[in-house]
Amino acid sequence: MDKPKKKLRLSSVTREARDIIWTRRGRLALGLALITVNRLAGLVLPASSKVLIDEIIGKGQGQYLTWLALAVGVATLIQASTTFALSQVLSLAAQRAIAEMRKSVEQHVIRLPVSFFDSTKSGVLISRIMTDAEGIRNLVGTGLVQLVGGLLTASIALSVLFYLNWQLTSVTLIVLLLYGTTLAFFFKRLRPLFRERGELNADVTGRLGEALGGVRVVKAYTAERREDRVFARGVHRILRNVNKTITAISGVAAGTSLIVGSISILMMVIGGRAILAGEMTLGDLVSYIFFTGMVATPLFQISAIGTQISEAFAGLDRIREIRDEATEREQDEGRESLQNIRGDIVFEDVVFEYEADAPVLKGVSFSAPAGSTTALVGSSGSGKSTMISLVMAFNHPQGGRVLIDGKNLADVRLDTYRSRLGIVLQDNFLFDGTIADNIAYAHPESDRELIENVGKVAHCEGFVQGFEDGYDTIVGERGVKLSGGQRQRIAIARAILADPAILILDEATSSLDSESEALIQDGLERLRKGRTTFVIAHRLSTIQSADQILVLEDGQICERGTHDELLAADGRYRELYDKQYKLERNRFINPGEDFSSPPIPDDAKKPRPIRPSDL
Repeated sequence: MDKPKKKLRLSSVTREARDIIWTRRGRLALGLALITVNRLAGLVLPASSKVLIDEIIGKGQGQYLTWLALAVGVATLIQASTTFALSQVLSLAAQRAIAEMRKSVEQHVIRLPVSFFDSTKSGVLISRIMTDAEGIRNLVGTGLVQLVGGLLTASIALSVLFYLNWQLTSVTLIVLLLYGTTLAFFFKRLRPLFRERGELNADVTGRLGEALGGVRVVKAYTAERREDRVFARGVHRILRNVNKTITAISGVAAGTSLIVGSISILMMVIGGRAILAGEMTLGDLVSYIFFTGMVATPLFQISAIGTQISEAFAGLDRIREIRDEATEREQDEGRESLQNIRGDIVFEDVVFEYEADAPVLKGVSFSAPAGSTTALVGSSGSGKSTMISLVMAFNHPQGGRVLIDGKNLADVRLDTYRSRLGIVLQDNFLFDGTIADNIAYAHPESDRELIENVGKVAHCEGFVQGFEDGYDTIVGERGVKLSGGQRQRIAIARAILADPAILILDEATSSLDSESEALIQDGLERLRKGRTTFVIAHRLSTIQSADQILVLEDGQICERGTHDELLAADGRYRELYDKQYKLERNRFINPGEDFSSPPIPDDAKKPRPIRPSDL
């Protein structure tokens, strides 16, 4: 089902356009001056036609022919030079405005809360930043100034037309006004079409980006045809929109042809009779035809420039939607900055839900003293990742509080808090750059010696030395040129170099084999010292040294204590541990089998019907 069409918020868009134009008023004023000179020089040719026909040819005054040709030549030179200067002044201004708009929108988008990105495709945001910003070229480029300059010179030409023949001019003006009314109607229909096209392009681009980014999954499940169909549906929706737009623009073009034909007929009939009656000379009629073109041209330009401006307004409206979203920086205004974070984390009766009436955490309370290690254990969906998300302030609880050093995390500046975070997540995202760049992401100014030292701590040295370019090796998009274990070690090195007060390890060793895991355990142990650490691990052997282990089930802490205390309690933790011990033993006996997956809780073994959300 198609989404309901949104109306163009003309008032806010007009205000945005006015601000853009006002900011560049200097260049636009210069452009308007150039276009005025250009159009005034253009008046020389139609005016000279009357002199040529009636005076020089009609009365045989050939001695003025050279001067007339010289005047036309100078006017032509002025037109050519001002046209070139106009493109340089305004086209460059337009490109600069586009670049500034893109930077401004990117700076806003990158500071939006994580919850916004959870519900918006990256392709949609890329379209807003890169494509929609293109439209403002038509506001500060040559288009708008040409339109204003054309209307100015049209006013002068209209005065000359009334002087030459007011009856013919009155009839012609009525026809042109009717044409202008028709254009206004068509552009009212075009604006929502352009807005819809931008949204469709963003949706299709977003889905295409997902398919290309997940091409390995697509191929693994032979889903190429399915993606073909999804893309084809999106392309055909764009095609239908374009067809409607072309139909409307074709109507404008057809109307233009009718107007030109109608005015030509009027000039033939009324002008011809005026010449026969001696009310006009042949030079007057030829000059009248030229000046009529100067009046009609701005109206005809509206069919092109008006379409471009409509498209620009639609793009600005979509950008305004993004800008209306409050950034984390805006939300931080008036909040307290954190200095010298110790890392004392406390959850007080925390309640959190992604959807109404579906709580993920239900009154969770615990304390993680500064410098301690807290491990989170539980079956899938028990709330472990949500708790980590709250610690990183990606989300805020609907009930209760998360405290950092005794202060409500919702009341502190997030940038000062997150600057002391270090994370190694289950999905180890690397940027398309060098290994050194990715390790030094938190502190790009770090020298090579420091980068290599933390690489040794995370045991990256072994595989890095195998690359011809060493730490200057390009890892590819999302680190695709590296193995999962290599990506994970680089992520660990990145966290070490960040020197955080609070460390998040979400399955930090999940992509490592047993040998590699043993190699970096000592590095992680050293990294954890003196830092408040939160660990999510399905391999329970990796968290035996944690100061406290929280066992979660159904969004609540059902057990807590040290490894030995929980084993002695003979509860849920003991159950998970015994199951994993059997898996580890079987893996030792049957090394060809993969037992790295987490244990499946009993309640998860029960079959359930397939839901639409699973598809």
